[in-house]
Amino acid sequence: MSGLRFIDASVRKLVKIALKEDIGARDITSQILIPPDLKAEGEILVKEEGVLAGAEVSRLAFETADPSLRVKVLRRDGSRVRKGEKVMEIKGSAAGMLKAERVALNFLQRLSGIATQTSHYVRAVEGLPVKIMDTRKTTPGLRRLEKHAVRMGGGVNHRLGLYDGVIIKDNHLRLCRGLGMSLTDIVLQAKQKASRRMDVEVEAKNLGEVREALDAGADIVMLDNMSIEEMKAAVELAAGRVPLEASGGVSLRNVRAIAETGVSMISVGALTHSSPSLDVSLEIYPRRQRPQ
Repeated sequence: MSGLRFIDASVRKLVKIALKEDIGARDITSQILIPPDLKAEGEILVKEEGVLAGAEVSRLAFETADPSLRVKVLRRDGSRVRKGEKVMEIKGSAAGMLKAERVALNFLQRLSGIATQTSHYVRAVEGLPVKIMDTRKTTPGLRRLEKHAVRMGGGVNHRLGLYDGVIIKDNHLRLCRGLGMSLTDIVLQAKQKASRRMDVEVEAKNLGEVREALDAGADIVMLDNMSIEEMKAAVELAAGRVPLEASGGVSLRNVRAIAETGVSMISVGALTHSSPSLDVSLEIYPRRQRPQ
């Protein structure tokens, strides 16, 4: 996704909220110490190897904090970057850079961390016909950005929210069965009332529920927290009739073994809820004093 198409009104609003949260009424330290007309040059450096994501959002933070700043993105989202590599240059007001610094880095390090972690999972299943997918376990308000970061790391987005996909999970099943509905009734009603373009996915916790979901006409079956042996048996039971998604308990230690069972998709909540941030920093120098 190009930077221009990705930065829309919702992202601009989010960046403004983040800047307001950090700056408040003023940047006291810079106001006290930094002359308002002091010009400077800044560069964002990556301090460890990883995959970049959030460069355009970081740029937007600088330009929103001070529209006079000139920002040049040197490495685009999805790029693999090395320790010590310069990924962005900023020129203009020193005070403006300082106001945006933390917010710009927060977006960049958080999203790059997700992209980097996703790339580790994608590499771990390399050569196997399986998709590494994210979940809805995202930071409130940051879902669109975090799912963008997953794509930059080579992963695939699951549904964006409750509005664009039908997944019948254990709580739905318990409530509907309390109304006297069978799983076949539940799946049929979902297919009748949902968009024709939407697949109906059903969560299954054991092989009996997999068989029941297949018989009910599910388009996709989610294998929830099953063992490797159970997943292999589920793949044999489905016999290619519908895609199977493995979910729950996935880590870098076991993702290859899960992929080798023959499932079509592996959803990994850790991509967005547990990825460590990539270490990045902003170095600012008075103009013409930057070290060569």
